[in-house]
Amino acid sequence: MLLMPINMCHPGMRLAKNIYNDDGMVLLAVNVELTQRLIDRLFSYGIDYIYIEDSRTDDVIQEDIIQDETRTRAVIEIRNTFKKVMEDSNKRGAVSYYDIGRNFRDVMRMIIDDLSAHQGAMVMLNNMNIKDNYLFQHSVNVSIYAIMLGISYGYSRENLETLGLGALLHDIGKTKVPLGILRKPSQLTPEEFTEMKNHTNYGFQILKEEPNIPLISAHCALQHHERVNGSGYPRGLQGSDINEFAKWIGLVDSYDAMTTTRVYRRPLLPHEAMEQLFAGSTTMYDQSQIALFRDKIAIYPLGITVRLNTGEYGIVSKLNMAVPQRPIVRILQDEAGTVLKEPYEIDLSKRLSVLISEIGEIKVDDLGTDPHIPTLL
Repeated sequence: MLLMPINMCHPGMRLAKNIYNDDGMVLLAVNVELTQRLIDRLFSYGIDYIYIEDSRTDDVIQEDIIQDETRTRAVIEIRNTFKKVMEDSNKRGAVSYYDIGRNFRDVMRMIIDDLSAHQGAMVMLNNMNIKDNYLFQHSVNVSIYAIMLGISYGYSRENLETLGLGALLHDIGKTKVPLGILRKPSQLTPEEFTEMKNHTNYGFQILKEEPNIPLISAHCALQHHERVNGSGYPRGLQGSDINEFAKWIGLVDSYDAMTTTRVYRRPLLPHEAMEQLFAGSTTMYDQSQIALFRDKIAIYPLGITVRLNTGEYGIVSKLNMAVPQRPIVRILQDEAGTVLKEPYEIDLSKRLSVLISEIGEIKVDDLGTDPHIPTLL
């Protein structure tokens, strides 16, 4: 299968993975033939990349480390809880949500079990979901990244649940921020930005009184925008004054935000986002945490189309666990522009002079070949 940008797809291609809505229902099933109308709809829904069938790469399969049932349950719980908090915002007096911890602990156990069964895998959250609400999907993604890192770091089961709850609910305070600010497509005014930053305090206030939520998880909501150099908010904490769990969540929160489509900008590719994180590794983030994160993330997702500095085109066919930034690339078109009848592979960890120069922006055209087998130009 090929992982291709939606704007590079054309009618006649077939889906290689299902696309889901927020309720976990299949919106477009595997093997569906794309039309221009479907492509336009997917683009409008905020889907950036889709998996396309390709007989030359049908052995390249991206296995999901999180089961569909788990992700669907998590998104539904987040959506229902956040909406309940929004609805109760205007009620007088204190409001308590005694089922938050109980419901989300079940979700945490499902996520931990799924990730524990794939401890050797590198994470690629290229889920084919309609992004009806960024906040819900983002919360689930952050929890998956955080728990994956916690497992790799060696946290106990109890600590993984605490970390996971803090990650899943880190943005619950945004339910108190006006929708006009949350969804504003342009730069916020100073007053609006101040209100947006208040979501950390709002989240802490919501979670700290909940009997089924650990206080540390509430502090994750409060501190996930703090940075090790003191440049974060709301308190400008530095270094070891920031809770360790909140540091993990702040790191993956930034990464997922950068790699997801927002109303005001395009998403960054994984390697671009990782470069930005490393640029701030000496001032904003913990260097050892970023190093572990880098080793667990598929910087170049399996199946993504690439161009090499040699002029050859192909896809990432295998990942190198030891050197994530140097995957194995299957060459589909040589440097002269000839489509290869017999593709070959290059292990970039063994060919250090060969580099990936472009990702995902490869033009696809139909030059009389099988319409379901795109030709790379």
